[in-house]
Amino acid sequence: MNLVTKILVKLGMLREDLDYQLFRASMVIIFLFFGYQKWFDYEAQALIPYISNGPLISWMCPAFGIRGATYFLGVAEWLIAGLLFLGFWNKKLGILGALGSCFAFVATITVIPFIPNGWAASAGGFPAMTEAVAFLLKDLGLLAISVYLVRQDVLRVSLSAKESSPAVVAQLQHN
Repeated sequence: MNLVTKILVKLGMLREDLDYQLFRASMVIIFLFFGYQKWFDYEAQALIPYISNGPLISWMCPAFGIRGATYFLGVAEWLIAGLLFLGFWNKKLGILGALGSCFAFVATITVIPFIPNGWAASAGGFPAMTEAVAFLLKDLGLLAISVYLVRQDVLRVSLSAKESSPAVVAQLQHN
């Protein structure tokens, strides 16, 4: 195990901010690709059970129709991707992107209890999930990454403000 540890250290596993950079980059890629899918009818049809049963997103179908709802989601996902990408350089924009990401994953996680046929009856129901629930369950991990990015960006903005302004330092100490 020592050899493996030494190799990983030499490969840069201890590089400062490696996790932060990888998480941010992976979230940008995820939002780009998932946002891209929303422009096609095959995806709109596949999302009907998710959108129509989501307590936070079910309003979109009556408001925009299924195609309009998926376009709305695609634009929102690309906006989040753009803000997360800009967060590499501008942490305040990164905070906005990560908060948008948090909301997106809270919205999808809340669909889990309401998705039709989400629990495999042939296996006794809950907790035996079907692919529909499994697809959404990954968003729990993505929500955790989003919260991590919010926290890191807020810390970086706070530290940057601390370094640049005595008044901000006083305000941060007071809070």
